[in-house]
Amino acid sequence: MEIERKFLVDSRPSNLESYVSVEIEQAYISVDPSIRLRKSNNDYIFTIKQKGMLAREEFEMPLSKEQYERLWPKIETNVIKKTRFLIPIHDEKTAEFDIYYGALSGLLTVEVEFNSIEQANSFEPPEWFGLDVTNDPKYKNSALAVSNLY
Repeated sequence: MEIERKFLVDSRPSNLESYVSVEIEQAYISVDPSIRLRKSNNDYIFTIKQKGMLAREEFEMPLSKEQYERLWPKIETNVIKKTRFLIPIHDEKTAEFDIYYGALSGLLTVEVEFNSIEQANSFEPPEWFGLDVTNDPKYKNSALAVSNLY
C-alpha cells in the first residue's frame, strides 16, 4: 500500500546540492490501469498502481536494462523527466522534491510517504511546502504524462 501526500512548491529549497538526487525518466504503458516504466539513475522499475488518491495498492518489480528497453516501445504517454532530491524532514520522513523538465519545466512538487492514513492526515508540512494537491487528480504523474502541457 502506497500512502503519500503531494504538494506544489513555489521555489526551490536552498542547498539542493547537499542532498542525494536521482534522475528519473518515466512513461506509462497504460494510465487505466496505471502501468508505469521508470528509469531512476541506473535502476529500472515496472510499476502497477490501483486507482486512488491518498492511499492505493502498488506493485513494483525491478527490471534489467534489457527488459526495460524491450518494454519501452509499448509506452502510450509522453515521457516525464525530472530530478528528485531526497530531503530529510521532521518525524524521520523524507521529502521527495521533484524538478520537472521539458514540457513540464517550471513544475515543482514534493511528496512524502507515510506508514498509515492517520499519520498522513496528521502530517504538518514544512513551511516551504505549498498547496496540498494530494486529492487533485491533475497532479498525478499519470495525468501529467497525458496532459495538454505537452
